[in-house]
Amino acid sequence: MPINKDRTFAFAAGLGFSYQAYSQNLLVVEEEGVYTYSIIESDVSFRKNRFTTLNIDLPIEFRWRTSTPQSHKFFRLYTGFKVSYLLYDESRFISSQGNSIVKNNPELNALQYGVYLASGYNTWNFYAYYGINPLYDNVKIGSNTLDVSLIHLGLQFYIL
Repeated sequence: MPINKDRTFAFAAGLGFSYQAYSQNLLVVEEEGVYTYSIIESDVSFRKNRFTTLNIDLPIEFRWRTSTPQSHKFFRLYTGFKVSYLLYDESRFISSQGNSIVKNNPELNALQYGVYLASGYNTWNFYAYYGINPLYDNVKIGSNTLDVSLIHLGLQFYIL
């Protein structure tokens, strides 16, 4: 929704689906509905320790760009707020000593939200996201609260 005559400023809303995969040093184990969490020591050998999520995303953003009707090459700066709803999650630990697979962990916050910034020229853009609320809901490792927030950094490629 452009907000000026040159159409260089706009507000935008969207709907998306995202898959995210994280390598981690957190071991999640579920036994009879009880979830335990521990940090994997650096001397422990394992083949895989991956955490994946599937989300529905609802972004709202403010856009500034230098586009014209004659050119698709322009600078852009998009910033906004994104709400994500967790549809599915899986923590998978595979080692020679044993495996642990935890699906649909109820101790994760199903509703995640954060702020983001995308900036660049033409098709290549830098992207940064910071999750405002913690990933886990009141989870402890020993006496310490597991206070993990998401940070995404990367490149976005726009097809124009």
